[in-house]
Amino acid sequence: MSKDLILIREIKTEDDAQLAKVIRAVLVEMGVPKIGTAYADKALDEMTATYNKDNATYFVLEDCGKIIGGAGISQLENYNGNICELQKMYFLPEARGKGLGEKMMAICLEKAKSFGFEKCYLETLPYMKDATKLYAKSGFKNLYGPMGDTGHYSCNVWMLKKL
Repeated sequence: MSKDLILIREIKTEDDAQLAKVIRAVLVEMGVPKIGTAYADKALDEMTATYNKDNATYFVLEDCGKIIGGAGISQLENYNGNICELQKMYFLPEARGKGLGEKMMAICLEKAKSFGFEKCYLETLPYMKDATKLYAKSGFKNLYGPMGDTGHYSCNVWMLKKL
């Protein structure tokens, strides 16, 4: 796999099943609880439809036709304000350590700005250390509690970035 051959593009319906497997595989690998996290989200099996709405998008990492990761932006659920959420950013092991996370993050945040969002929120878990480092490097700051109500009550690291 060459970083130069990896394509970052918007999700298509035919990516849905493959992407759901990728996200669930990463969550299992990381030991994430299956309840109260993205693992249980109905949206995992219908990602194209989930992000087919105003001010939302989802990008995938494609390597020679194989989906190896993804990330999306959408309005923060159950929150009254101009804040989006960085959602479901997960990469298979072969996509990690190549600068793709930083590149994907930049694309998502630029898209969020183009939608007119003022801030971006995210939730993660404390043992996802590499992800947390990437978020901090990208300008996200830790919060003392959650914003909105994403249904991910098992995630106990909350971060916010001004766009």
